[in-house]
Amino acid sequence: MNETLAIFSPNQVISKNTIRLLIAVQVVIAFLIWAFSPFVLLPKPGEVFKALSDLWSQGLGAELITSFYLNLEAIAVATIVSLLLAYATVLPFFRPVVALLSKLRFLSLVGLTFFFTLMAKSGHQLKLSLLVFSISVFFVTGMADVIDCIPKEKFDLARTLRMGEWRVVWEVIVLGQIDKVFDVLRQNAAIGWMMLTMVEGIVRSEGGVGTILLDQNHHFRLSAVFAIQITILLLGLLQDYGIGLSKKLFCPYASLTLERK
Repeated sequence: MNETLAIFSPNQVISKNTIRLLIAVQVVIAFLIWAFSPFVLLPKPGEVFKALSDLWSQGLGAELITSFYLNLEAIAVATIVSLLLAYATVLPFFRPVVALLSKLRFLSLVGLTFFFTLMAKSGHQLKLSLLVFSISVFFVTGMADVIDCIPKEKFDLARTLRMGEWRVVWEVIVLGQIDKVFDVLRQNAAIGWMMLTMVEGIVRSEGGVGTILLDQNHHFRLSAVFAIQITILLLGLLQDYGIGLSKKLFCPYASLTLERK
């Protein structure tokens, strides 16, 4: 009874078992709403699962692996590039450059595809560069903001301990904010999956789940479109869980001071 009241009360901390039960109930309710939806154009669960079975027999699994590895590669490159640029803001010379790069997140890739095509040496490199750009402009913005928000007291403490400025950078900015890196990565890694369809639609030579999704959408096969979208969602959730698990593994101290862990 107390747990039931707690889920409808503000700022309450509930047990993990209650959270699991709550999620299960909400998923069942969402599934029932979907199954008995009055919208004619919305595919029913049975139609979606049948379409998923057909697509899987036609090679959807292999295409998912292709897209998954491309996305992982893009996330890895974007993370390295973005962290280097964000850490470079400790030098005043690079701050205007990074600020300018962060503003590029407002640009559409439609107008930039031609320039990336000229620079890329292969179709894979073109897809990778488009995804890296899409992720990096948001990643570097988040990390630069994390660095800007470090309290002055942490720098003062490091200097009081007679650390040199480069040691301060390493201890306060790099090591001291490593848990925030996982948070920013978790937030921006999903952008790769959002951009995947467009990128794989531009370069279809390597296949990928994006090409199948575009083809099914072109022929208005909504059940197949829903099946692919659900599959992408599940892969994205698995990726998000993996990043969260990595944070707990490498930064177990990050949740010690949190009320809701």
